[in-house]
Amino acid sequence: MLYVQQSLGPNEELVHIGKFHWMYTVAAFMAIVWGVIISILIIVGAIVVYHQMGWFQPGFTLLDEIRGLHPIVRIFSFIVFVMGLLSFAQMMVIKATTEIAITNNRLIYKRGLIARQVGEISIDRIEGVNVLQSILGRLLDYGRLAIRGMGIGEVILPPIEDPIKFRQAIEKARSL
Repeated sequence: MLYVQQSLGPNEELVHIGKFHWMYTVAAFMAIVWGVIISILIIVGAIVVYHQMGWFQPGFTLLDEIRGLHPIVRIFSFIVFVMGLLSFAQMMVIKATTEIAITNNRLIYKRGLIARQVGEISIDRIEGVNVLQSILGRLLDYGRLAIRGMGIGEVILPPIEDPIKFRQAIEKARSL
């Protein structure tokens, strides 16, 4: 919350801080898992095809069979794995560099590490708040908020924990 704390006004105080739900981290780790699974399926599928074509002799070890695959198959499998790692890294950087907070005067939504994008909406300029939750979001208590401001449009926050409490904090800040 470094940016939020630095940008507080003289009579401004934090009402609520939004945090990413743990399911966001699980989804990031699943990107690695899917990258590994798809890479293994590519290698296994290529080995099966090579066996059906009769290009591998019985008795080859698995390592010999992987070495015997065409380099494009191995490179493609590696690229899929790296894409899973990059997807994980991107999601974790987003999580580490995003700040969402409500003060008694405004809603602050900051994204980015080097190139910073800050969205601030004055509390009295918020027209409405919609809670977007899937079935799994309802069960595990996470969801997105779509916040409509007067003349601003709509700001959709990333998946946060306890979106109803965040919405109530907006209402509390409006009443202060």
